[in-house]
Amino acid sequence: MLSKINHQRIIVPLDVPNLEDAIDLVNKLPQVTFWKVGLELFVSTGSDILQFLQDKEKRIFLDLKFHDIPNTVAGACRSASKYGVDLLTLHATMGRKALQGAVEAISIAEKPPKLLAITLLTSLNSRDLAFDLKIPLELPEYALQMALLAKESGINGAVCSPHEVSQLRQVCGDDFLLVCPGVRPSWAAAGDQKRVMTPAQAIAAGADYLVIGRPITQAENPVEAWSKIFAEIDR
Repeated sequence: MLSKINHQRIIVPLDVPNLEDAIDLVNKLPQVTFWKVGLELFVSTGSDILQFLQDKEKRIFLDLKFHDIPNTVAGACRSASKYGVDLLTLHATMGRKALQGAVEAISIAEKPPKLLAITLLTSLNSRDLAFDLKIPLELPEYALQMALLAKESGINGAVCSPHEVSQLRQVCGDDFLLVCPGVRPSWAAAGDQKRVMTPAQAIAAGADYLVIGRPITQAENPVEAWSKIFAEIDR
């Protein structure tokens, strides 16, 4: 029996330090069709990992979280768009000019990626926002304002905690992509993620894609863990 949720909606991070480990993990999990490449692996391997994934006909979420002045970010997005990845991240806190510049920069690409704005890292909570970052907004309001800024700037979607996804879906509409890290099955530890939900809860709240890493990649049997996640969602 096929799962009720499309397997392509689960993105698995390649949170490993080198190309050899990345290849090993991809080969262990042939069921996974969508992989996330973050800073550590990309700095280690450059585009070699992207080429490997494309040769395997995998979809790619290039999660580099660009955050810089408008000209620099535009150039980085222009270069990244040449890789043919599916999703690319940048921080909403760069501001409107930088976000609009990123959109313009990728517009000439043959296969432009969908741009996703980071609203607030899921490792941060309300206390961090107020006391460390000195932002006088409640966390849900702050995440909403960042998502709206991104949408108004032409960005395709946002990365947000599953705790914010319901409100963002309601306000930003169905055509605004919402990608949720901080998703943990009921049987997995939260780790350093402070704002978490189960996969079933995140999907019910309106998430388009879920990023689920350690419960799968650090399991004794990653294939079994992958299957357990879908079994839990389908209950």
